[in-house]
Amino acid sequence: MEKVRLGIVGIGGIGSAHFHCVGGGKISGMTLGAVCDIDPERLEYCKGVYPDIPRFLSYSEMINSGLVDAVLISVPHPLHAEMAMEALGRGLHVLSEKPIDIKVSQAEKLNEIAKKSGKVFGVMFNQRTNPLFARAREIVKSGELGGIKRSVWIITNWYRTQHYYDSGSWRATWSGEGGGVLLNQAPHNLDLWQWICGMPSRITAFCGVGKYHDIEVEDEATIFAEYPDGGTGVFITSTGDLPGTNRLEISGTRGIIVIEQGRLVFKKLSSDEREICFSDERSWFDPELETEVFEPADSGGAHAEILKNFADAILFGKELIANGTEGINELMISNAAYLSDWTGRSVELPIDAELFDRLLEERRRGSKAKSGGGQQTHENYSERWQVKF
Repeated sequence: MEKVRLGIVGIGGIGSAHFHCVGGGKISGMTLGAVCDIDPERLEYCKGVYPDIPRFLSYSEMINSGLVDAVLISVPHPLHAEMAMEALGRGLHVLSEKPIDIKVSQAEKLNEIAKKSGKVFGVMFNQRTNPLFARAREIVKSGELGGIKRSVWIITNWYRTQHYYDSGSWRATWSGEGGGVLLNQAPHNLDLWQWICGMPSRITAFCGVGKYHDIEVEDEATIFAEYPDGGTGVFITSTGDLPGTNRLEISGTRGIIVIEQGRLVFKKLSSDEREICFSDERSWFDPELETEVFEPADSGGAHAEILKNFADAILFGKELIANGTEGINELMISNAAYLSDWTGRSVELPIDAELFDRLLEERRRGSKAKSGGGQQTHENYSERWQVKF
């Protein structure tokens, strides 16, 4: 195989951006093999751009056509795992948009099937390519920061209008989307949070359902995380704040990392704070600090880099930037947050998946159908999907 023939399912907002990127020959080692959407108007749009690309209304027909080697799944969240499992069963490689499903139970089942299939299964966690977060992870994993005491991420610049939520019948519904800000906007940040700081052992969360919009899911959430080593974390997100904030602070025994305004500042102590606390004879302490300021020229390769990495993993066995099992970690945190809010108590990780599925199903059964306008198409990856500070 010289090039991976990619089939894209779902030509909506982000799907259409992938369509233009791959169809435009911007990913070496990858070509556009076919597209699929249940909306004929979407396929007519595709025909107008690349008339020679095969188009399918049926997903099953596309993955059985012999025209694609891999699929990129860009449809409403509850369909991600279902479609991924079907493609893997047909011997195709899979790249899924985030999240890989709305339930940990389905995500785990999907990863078991992916492992048995021997095919490449990746997740579109494009923010991992951002040099700021890669540097923060490097500092933490190297031990330079010492033991993590706490992390605080305020990510409230995901502002959305009511028009946005009304733009699709599936948006902001339990039946169509499976959740709100935690499942739609925040997965990238939840993934980065665990990628840098590790997985928590217990979650306590509060979710504001329809606090700022006429929707049936949460548009605000606060998560308090506890870690096995005693560290803590707070994650605050909302689509109702304007202008909002994006600030990540990680405090360790050897210093502090702050990411804000497009730069990383690392203030490093000359010795460990725990040693200072119990050995220094002064009542307070003015530390000597070594300060690193990291301000990258750009925000990384984003979606295109994930697509290139996915192609290289198939063609050359390159390690994925984000493999399918990483999708479980992020989803475990959001599922735990929902479960904590629904039950009014702290939740140990891994969660009780059976209880979560039952409570989610109750909400999906009570979900209200709504009419919605057509989705926008995007020729390029818009700023909507970039980290904004």
